[in-house]
Amino acid sequence: MVAAKGSQPHSAERRLEDLGIQLPAAPTPFGTYVETVQTGNLLFFSGMLPVVDHKPKYVGRVGKELDLDAARDAAYTAALSVVAAAKKHLGSLDRVTRVVRLGVFIATFGDFYDQPSVANAVSDLFRDIFGIEKTSVRLVIGVASLPLGMPIELDVIFEVDS
Repeated sequence: MVAAKGSQPHSAERRLEDLGIQLPAAPTPFGTYVETVQTGNLLFFSGMLPVVDHKPKYVGRVGKELDLDAARDAAYTAALSVVAAAKKHLGSLDRVTRVVRLGVFIATFGDFYDQPSVANAVSDLFRDIFGIEKTSVRLVIGVASLPLGMPIELDVIFEVDS
């Protein structure tokens, strides 16, 4: 099979298109910081939250105000913001050579212990876009609260070509 002109057979841009994923607008800061910083071949992201058009899509804690499905969707929404910010910074997602680190912070309540299932919503999206060979290490932590009352915050580092 021959790749279409200008595309690569395992292109992140192509996978995004094949998955039918429409990226949201890249997020904008809620304070005095920037969303991305590149140093050398590492691209660092500010904590990504489940926002759409600069408004929280979800507010609350998992296990109280939100169930597992809502938490997974919140994590997926935050992950789309990571991908949108990467595309805005890099111009093309094909410049991502590895998802290095994924930290998933989840505001939980009571006896909710299924944090890994919530984090899988992010890991699965990154795997589907960037490929299994670029899968990251991962840290998943349940916390008491997160900025603006949101249930999810992502801490992500990508390796990119120069």
